[in-house]
Amino acid sequence: MVSGSSGAAVASGVVAQPLFRAPVGTRDLLPPESGRRRRLVSVFADLADRSGFGLLESPIFEELGVFQRLGASNDVVTKELFEFFDKGDPPRHLALRPELTASVCRAFAEHRPTPPWKIWYSGPQFRYERPQAGRYRQFDQVGVETLGTDDPHADVEVIGLGLRFYEALGMKQVRLLVNSLGDSESRPSYVAALAEYLRSRHGELSDQARLTLERNPLRVLDSKREQDQPVIAAAPVMADFLSGASAEHFAAVRAGLDSVGAAYEISPRLVRGLDYYTRTTFEFAADALHTAQNAVGGGGRYDGLVEELGGPPAPGIGFALGVDRILMACDAEGAFAAAPAPVEVFVVDTAGGHSAAVLCDRLRQAGLGVDRAFDGRSMKAQMKRADRSGATVAAIVGPDEQAEGAVTVRDMRPGGGQRRVAEAEVVAVVTELLEGAD
Repeated sequence: MVSGSSGAAVASGVVAQPLFRAPVGTRDLLPPESGRRRRLVSVFADLADRSGFGLLESPIFEELGVFQRLGASNDVVTKELFEFFDKGDPPRHLALRPELTASVCRAFAEHRPTPPWKIWYSGPQFRYERPQAGRYRQFDQVGVETLGTDDPHADVEVIGLGLRFYEALGMKQVRLLVNSLGDSESRPSYVAALAEYLRSRHGELSDQARLTLERNPLRVLDSKREQDQPVIAAAPVMADFLSGASAEHFAAVRAGLDSVGAAYEISPRLVRGLDYYTRTTFEFAADALHTAQNAVGGGGRYDGLVEELGGPPAPGIGFALGVDRILMACDAEGAFAAAPAPVEVFVVDTAGGHSAAVLCDRLRQAGLGVDRAFDGRSMKAQMKRADRSGATVAAIVGPDEQAEGAVTVRDMRPGGGQRRVAEAEVVAVVTELLEGAD
């Protein structure tokens, strides 16, 4: 015997439909948080535009080979790609983008813009990884890339833009960590020395670090596991193996950061999470997040990725910043709070007909934020809704106002009064009230 609400549904002949939920690792972004994220992107877009970066909008999915260039030893490629075949004949092997640098380099290789090519982007990426605080399988990033120059001043400009962005959000507890991973001349000798050292302490490493060692010794340095930390702390550092050209480039980057007053720390074991980085690497750490995983963004130079995607030699430098982690850090600092709803005027309609629709349209065309109630609710209910909306002004249309061709304008602030004005004057009167509220 079936009991409860489901039984009632069956007894009445109505089959209960399943309640669908967002897939694991994803979520719905509702107001006001969704508006907060949009404002964050707007702040970033303004800084990027003023620094000469143009917006690139690239596909959410690419041919699988685009992302395989990120490195065969990388978990993003080996474990976390959302892969699928399309309906082509033959089917094409595609993947949702796990990051955007590879897509940017593919676009550069395809379209061959005049270098230096400076672009910014925002949007969702996808990785099949274990969901945790601030980390989802669909996540948003903002970022910039500069392709076609290896000038260290380009590195300084990119890094500086990231710092100014955090400052614009009101964040005060973000540290810049920088390192150099050397070039094709210096990297092999360092990797060989690092591998020899790590193998000498093989028994002290975690099981995962031992597997990583066989694929890419550099990636062991990126381990956050406590067991690996004593081994990593005593490992050789790249600075002792830099070629003359790499050392000179890194010195120029540091001097450029000094010149613009950008505080930084040299982090000799910083390698970042992707295999394509060369020379300059950097990370932004939020000290307000009291966890080992406190990075809120980072990037570096990738001088061979465009060529691997079929393009001409085009050194690049860029970063990606994680929106979720940034907002977590903002919350921890009490910065960049959600903005109040942009409703300035609430139209209350107890007359029926089209008067309220006409009034809303007129006020919106004047550039004002306007909302209203529906379903013929009572004056009391609509005024409660007006109060909850945060509106400064209520514009009331009742039977008396409709008969007179007028509107009652009420100041919703404590002690505010009200007056009845002609329909032709309502925009001017409301605008004057709102300007007085600023």
